[in-house]
Amino acid sequence: MKKKLLKASRKFVRHQCEKQESGHDWWHIVRVTNLALTIAKTEACDPFIVEMGALFHDIADTKFNAHKDGDAAVVIREFLLSCNADEATISQVIHIANSVSFRKSIGTNIQLNPELAVVMDADRLDAIGAIGVARAFSFGGYKMRPFYDPDQSPILEITADTYEKRKSTTINHFYEKLLLLKDRMNTETARKMAEQRHHFMMMYLDQFYDEWKGLK
Repeated sequence: MKKKLLKASRKFVRHQCEKQESGHDWWHIVRVTNLALTIAKTEACDPFIVEMGALFHDIADTKFNAHKDGDAAVVIREFLLSCNADEATISQVIHIANSVSFRKSIGTNIQLNPELAVVMDADRLDAIGAIGVARAFSFGGYKMRPFYDPDQSPILEITADTYEKRKSTTINHFYEKLLLLKDRMNTETARKMAEQRHHFMMMYLDQFYDEWKGLK
């Protein structure tokens, strides 16, 4: 039953992601799922719920449409019920999808269980490092944001509301989110993986500023 549900879920989610911006497409889901399963091996958690949560974590993402946060629950519940999933599985997957995003963690106390902790770490790991840099510029281009403006400073004291509505640059996004993620990992495995990715971003920014100033 679990293998059948996972297979159906992969097909459903891939179809849902067909028109997404490349930083949040099906391959983002694949990377997050692979990372989550790697982290899950070192944690006391249910790998089935971890994989299901990773597959559905970006369903009805408000960054790309007019969906409200609660719409993810509706989409997930309707699909999983059509696959005869049990209520416990449905509730756990919905909890992950409704809680995993960085925006929802700003200024709030999320009910963190082991499966959510793992998926959250995996999603945050995919936001940093070499792929994180690529995704940041891909999303910035999708939103038609300038990649840098030396006259525009990042917002360092940010709320969930200002994070959602701010008009920022891609380079400022590093300081408003990406460079903060290393210290917000939940698991020891993710913290270790984040160190190298964080270091890469710092080196990237140094090179970026040198090139911007014409020094290299």
